Amino acid sequence: MMGVWHVRMGAGAAWRKTVWGEFLSEYLGTFTLIAFGDGVVAVAVAGLNQSGRAATNHTIFLASGDWLLITFGWFVAVVLGIYVAGGISGAHINPAVTIALAAKRGFPWSKVPHYIFAQVAGAFTAGALVYLNYKDAIKGYEHATDAVRGQASSIASYSIFATFPAGYYHNPVGPFIDELIGTALLIGVVLAIIDERNLAPKGNLGPFIIGLLVAGIGMSFGPNTGYAINPARDFGPRLFAWFAGWDGVALPGNYGNVNWYWWLPIVAPIVGGLIGAVVYDFFIHHVLVARGEPEAPDIEVKGRVAEERPVDPLE
Repeated sequence: MMGVWHVRMGAGAAWRKTVWGEFLSEYLGTFTLIAFGDGVVAVAVAGLNQSGRAATNHTIFLASGDWLLITFGWFVAVVLGIYVAGGISGAHINPAVTIALAAKRGFPWSKVPHYIFAQVAGAFTAGALVYLNYKDAIKGYEHATDAVRGQASSIASYSIFATFPAGYYHNPVGPFIDELIGTALLIGVVLAIIDERNLAPKGNLGPFIIGLLVAGIGMSFGPNTGYAINPARDFGPRLFAWFAGWDGVALPGNYGNVNWYWWLPIVAPIVGGLIGAVVYDFFIHHVLVARGEPEAPDIEVKGRVAEERPVDPLE
């Protein structure tokens, strides 16, 4: 009987060795990222103050305290998302990362579409999970602040899910530059962290260092736009927020000072990521290559694609 069970497991698990294994890895890694990331924003915006665990029914601490809580929460989210998915798909969990690796590190372009679809799907469903868990707190916050969902007064509750430009912007140029800079820093430093020719972290500390990087970007470059620096992180939950009633605030992203904003956290991070990769390669990577440093493992080996993984004893 046990032998039959093993045979059935092996036949049913064959799909794990295909791109579907990578798809599910990126899906769950991005889901983890957004569940913890959007979750901490929900805590800062509505969870603690509406539960009676804060001094007021509007904010937890002063604004700086809220921001530190959010940036620390995203640090944890990034670390956990990478640890979840790293062994199968390489834990891109960000279309800007996937496209930069395809352009500059030999990642197959044929895999880019299903990676990105998995990332957006994971972000969408994680946004739904956060809403399911905090919907009563969100409604309480909207009632306490006289916010009408879908109107400008609901931007704060909408910000649990996706980003928006600061009020001092009056056109998309400034936000575009901000997202471009943030993502260029993200991709450039990530390439430094994973570059075996450089001082790559040992002891599987790479995810922890990348989490610190994202926290640093949030603290140093975050307030202008909310530092999306990840098209899936913004668009997936934004799409859910539109379904949940935030209407034009979510899509197309009308905020009064800047309208039709939805495309910007998609395009700017992709452009910024490519720039960051080019800059890192020009200033550092090519110098290391010229010095004759040992060749880094191929990105497919480093990501340990399903075909190259050891056979599961249950298969």
